[in-house]
Parts: sequence; structure tokens; C-alpha cells
Amino acid sequence: MIDDFLAGDLSAVEEAVRKAAAAEIMPRYRQLAVHEIVQKSGPHDLVTAADRLAEENLTAALTALLPGSVVVGEEAVHADPAVYGALGGEAPVWIVDPVDGTRQFVRGETGFCTLVALAVRGEVLASWTFAPVLDQMATAVRGEGAWLDGQRLWSGPPEPGKVLDVAMSHPDFTTDDQKRALLGLGVEGVRARPCGSAGLEYLAIARGSLDAVAFSWESAWDHAAGLLLVTEAGGAHLTLSGEPFRIGDGNAMPFTAARTPATAERVRSLLTPA
Repeated sequence: MIDDFLAGDLSAVEEAVRKAAAAEIMPRYRQLAVHEIVQKSGPHDLVTAADRLAEENLTAALTALLPGSVVVGEEAVHADPAVYGALGGEAPVWIVDPVDGTRQFVRGETGFCTLVALAVRGEVLASWTFAPVLDQMATAVRGEGAWLDGQRLWSGPPEPGKVLDVAMSHPDFTTDDQKRALLGLGVEGVRARPCGSAGLEYLAIARGSLDAVAFSWESAWDHAAGLLLVTEAGGAHLTLSGEPFRIGDGNAMPFTAARTPATAERVRSLLTPA
């Protein structure tokens, strides 16, 4: 079933993502009422009406496109953590982050996106990254490459001797142990900064405009789409153990994704275990 789906026309998935953004996200862009913004775990962890309604829209649309599939979405897991367990099941799983970069969305900035990935037993097979304000759609299919608005993406190696630009977990979302691990990036030849939308940081790597990321959290909806995009553009990802990051597997944190395997290994070597 899944092979037939992937071999077919996947444009219906792209259309579903665009429709959800048009119906539920963009009408609320810079138009959010106070009651439409709610804190989850704290002031830096927000959810809006756009997040909830876009996820509901996508859940209905995506499961209709692939009968027998299920959805693991950020907001559904927040409501019921047991939903996350579907990542290890036999059914195809749509992994959904309706608004990746909610803080940026709330502030009326352009740096947010909608992320969708299709996975089976932890293996990500296809992904869609849509930045609605910028009207940019990046897609990837395992073994078939990565694309941005119809143009093939290839990350390519950093220029020899170039200072590496690395986006890392924002201090608001790291434990003390993780902060200590990320201190390894404070060396000559590396320029580290807090990350914005994870999905757009991964897209920047795939485009070759960012060298690497170093992230310290596992949430599948933040990483599934972008990690496939990066690998299909020629990049790589590694956990502290030297193994690739695998969705839902309890990976060694922090981990990195980068423009090339060699860049990923360099960044991994700097991430000192706590």
C-alpha cells in the first residue's frame, strides 16, 4: 500500500498542506486575538488557534488520502501523550507540525512553516515543508532527492576554511546538562546562534545557506521532515553516539544535521557529552 502511494502523484499532499495553511493559518497571521494564544508548558511554549485548527484540517485530509494511516501531530500529542506511540506501530504515520515556529507566528514574523512527513516504523519516506508567507514548498522522497519549488536542492560542502554557521537549541529549551554539551560549539571556526523554526533551519542546510544545526530535543514533528530534506540534499545527521537520528528511538542528545557527512562529524565531535 505505502509503496503504491509513494509511486503515485504526491501533489495531493502538497495541495492539502497549502489548503490547511490558507484556511487556518494565514487568515490569523498578524490577526490573532488574545484569547487565541495559549501557553502550554510556559511562556516560551505557545499554541494558537491556527495550530489547533490547521492540525485538525490536516488530520482529516491526510488520512483520507492514505486509508489506514494515522497522524502524530504536536497538538494531539500534547492532549494525549499516548498518541506518540503510533510512531512504532505498523500503520503509516503522518507526522505533523501545523505551525513550526509558533513564537515567530505570534510575533507576526515570516519565519514559520508547516511540516508534514510520512513514516513507517520510524523510517521517514517523504516530507513537505511549506513556508506560507514566503510561498515556498520544499519536498523530499527517500531515494529520489529534495526539491524547492521545482528546483533540485543540493547542500554542497562549506568553502574550505569557512567559519561554520550553526543554529543550535534555544537556551529556553535546554536543560543545564544540554547547555554544557552545547558549549563545545564555542570554539574558533564556529559561529553558533539560537535557532528559529527548526523546519526552516533544515531547509537552509538543504539550500547550502546554513552549515549545521545542533538540537537537544527529540519531538518527531520538529525533525522528521527536515532530516529527510537534508539527507536527500546530500547532507547527514548524527547523534552523540555516532548513529543517525531515528524518529522515536530515544536518541543520544544533542544531535546534529549538516550540509555534508564530514561537517556533521565535525560538529558532533564538538558536542561534549554532559
